[in-house]
Amino acid sequence: MSVLKTSMRNFLAHKGRMALSAVAVLLSVAFVCGTLVFTDTMNTTFDKLFAATASDVTVSPRSATDDGAPSATGKPEALPAALVERIAKVPGVRGAEGAVGSTSVTVVNAKNENMGSTTGAPTIAGNWTDNDLKAMEITSGRAPRGPTEMMVDADTADKHHLAIGDELRTIAVTGDFTAKITGIATFKVTNPGAAVVYFDTATAQKQLLGATGQFTQINVTAANGVSDARLKQDVAAALGSGPYKLQTAQEAKDAGRDSVGSFLDVMKYAMLGFAGIAFLVGIFLIINTFSMLVAQRTREIGLMRAIGSSRKQVNRSVLVEALLLGVFGSVLGVGAGIGIAVVLMKLMGAIGMDLSTDDLTVRWTTPVVGLALGVVVTIVAAYVPARRAGKISPMAALRDAGTPADGRAGAVRATIGLLLTALGTAALFGAANSSQASSGSALLGLGVVLTLIGFVVIGPLLAGVVVRAISAVVLRMFGPVGRMAERNALRNPRRTGATGAALMIGLALVACLSVVGASMVASATDELDRSVGADFIISSNAQQPIVPQAVDAVRKAPGLAHVTNYTSLDARLTTPDGKSVSDRIAVTDPTYQQDVRRKTVAGDLAAAYGKGAMSVGDTYAKEHGVKVGDLVSVDFKGGSTAKLKVAAITSDDTNIDKGAMYVAVTTVAQYVPAEKMPKNTNMFAKAEDGKAQEAYAALKKSLAAYPQYTVRDQTDFKKDLKDQVGQLLNIVYGLLALAIIVAVLGVVNTLALSVVERTREIGLMRAIGLSRRQLRRMIRLESVVIALFGALLGLGLGMGWGATAHKLLALEGMGVLEIPWPTIGTVFVASAFVGLFAALIPAFRAGRMNVLNAIATD
Repeated sequence: MSVLKTSMRNFLAHKGRMALSAVAVLLSVAFVCGTLVFTDTMNTTFDKLFAATASDVTVSPRSATDDGAPSATGKPEALPAALVERIAKVPGVRGAEGAVGSTSVTVVNAKNENMGSTTGAPTIAGNWTDNDLKAMEITSGRAPRGPTEMMVDADTADKHHLAIGDELRTIAVTGDFTAKITGIATFKVTNPGAAVVYFDTATAQKQLLGATGQFTQINVTAANGVSDARLKQDVAAALGSGPYKLQTAQEAKDAGRDSVGSFLDVMKYAMLGFAGIAFLVGIFLIINTFSMLVAQRTREIGLMRAIGSSRKQVNRSVLVEALLLGVFGSVLGVGAGIGIAVVLMKLMGAIGMDLSTDDLTVRWTTPVVGLALGVVVTIVAAYVPARRAGKISPMAALRDAGTPADGRAGAVRATIGLLLTALGTAALFGAANSSQASSGSALLGLGVVLTLIGFVVIGPLLAGVVVRAISAVVLRMFGPVGRMAERNALRNPRRTGATGAALMIGLALVACLSVVGASMVASATDELDRSVGADFIISSNAQQPIVPQAVDAVRKAPGLAHVTNYTSLDARLTTPDGKSVSDRIAVTDPTYQQDVRRKTVAGDLAAAYGKGAMSVGDTYAKEHGVKVGDLVSVDFKGGSTAKLKVAAITSDDTNIDKGAMYVAVTTVAQYVPAEKMPKNTNMFAKAEDGKAQEAYAALKKSLAAYPQYTVRDQTDFKKDLKDQVGQLLNIVYGLLALAIIVAVLGVVNTLALSVVERTREIGLMRAIGLSRRQLRRMIRLESVVIALFGALLGLGLGMGWGATAHKLLALEGMGVLEIPWPTIGTVFVASAFVGLFAALIPAFRAGRMNVLNAIATD
């Protein structure tokens, strides 16, 4: 009990210092728990939605996908309506109902504003069925009854201020049609953001599928006492071996979860990765805190040893303090994590993905994981200071506070750090000179880890050199105060190194990602300039096919020299040696050669657009021994098999259409029926000479009625690319901000404890004439130097990582290295302000010290 009492007394005696360390634990645990609660809540939301919308057994075409992606043809795969009656007669079936559903639609209002989600969630159009009553209820008006009537979901109506009687236009591959809202249906479960519209069955069949007598799926309800598995078995036996896919309610739910699971997993593990970085930075804060507290309590610990405390008891005393800190910070972190999850849900709601707090899911594993991580990390971080405390001898009670540095330990540490750094540098060099991206990536990862650990270990050694260099530039202008700040930063290189390392980690990642992002944009821009000859690119941001009426609108725009169709089609290719492989074929017009310039290594690309001809990429040609003039058997999905002659082999040293195989639209049309031919995914256009601006305006005007499509010239395309990369980097920087906040807390804690440690010294300096203003300036300058030290190491290390990563990107065609100097410079200057901010409270407290009391401090 004496160990526990001592630990409690010391913990409470330094509660202010412990509070800052506890905040680091709290933030890290909160981010982990918040991520787990948020993703679990999203899973719960989707599970409830899938469970509510699934029938006992669902029958759909075998070729239909589970992810709800728009159909390449614009029309979903369908089943004959006659199957409904056939299934209804199967023993054990209480009811069978045909349903129509399509995500290849866009719904707009009278102002041509898209009523769909802005988050990437689909717009779903279909017929109103009894199965829909399981998930929705009509809360206003009535269901549609004719071709001019429709119903919308309540969330969409609220977002876009729709009311009964409003007229909406639905754009589908079969044509445009308008209908008035006759009803509004409300979800009984949370709708994550999809826009849903309903028509009567005949209208849905005609307008979405192009013909009556078809359904996209059949919902089967089991009779009382019949299990879903038995029902599926009986229906399958009745249908025989046809092109059908049967799923029970649970299987449909699992398939739906799988379709969104990959996205949720990526989000979850990415956020947990950033939480791990915050934990790593927090370790330095905790190590510094306990190291300084142990140093300040040297005499106290020496007295404890003198009166009989063993090394193990002293060691345990420090570890118990760490345990208290870990438990305290982790418990608060778990609660804060739930709050973070709620905030994330609100943010998702602000951008269009609705998540209800009613579905907030806190599994028992979440607080257990949070507590375990927080406690274990804190104890591990405090272990080295605890061992150091246990080694304090009873004679230390006769000396001033503070433990002398172990020169031998410092030499061993420097040797290990230099060795790790050398090995990491060698791994990075190997990655930069790798001929394959896969092996190079492994070396890059190894090099990043080793150099990071190496820099952390040799931090004290680097502090002596780097701090002096920074001080010569930054501090010398402040005279004696600046020199004292420099000496304070150099007084304990181990402490300065650990404090700077915490900031170094976050800024190294910022610099690395900045270099990679800037290089990707520069490389893509360079390739666009070299390879893209088209003036305009037309595409859908939601990956929807371009409907025929929009294609006609593009072709009718004045001022265009040519317009190119572009789509792709799955096919199975068999080479003359009998090797077979599935791939996608780019189906384009011959003018595509002008729109995207591809280097040809053999043959003539123009000939590949001739009758019965095609081109292949050089990678495919090398792997399968294909030469110009060879015949390749191409089995087109939805069509027949063609024997096509290889007329050209294109270089795959590109990022645009890398590995693409080209076939003319007219050639594919001979083997694939029109109803199975995929619609355009993109269109390209070239303006007549001297009419680029007029053609650009005309194209935008022609497509004004189709807001789901965007017209971009090359300037727009480059800007969008830069914005997309920038948005991604901003998200990453936002997540890294957590680690940087923890690092700032580390600087605050280090300075605060340093001020306590130097109380008598500060009193003596004040007594011989140092003013309060000069004292505060000295502490602020010390903080700035430590922050700039961490920033210089982090930015230098990160740029090295980024430059190495670029070498691997160059193997994939991104050959332009771009160092974003404005970003690097801004981060470096901002680090100085971070140092100033971190020093505000410690400097203020130091300035308020009573001179006589400070001198009398023991």
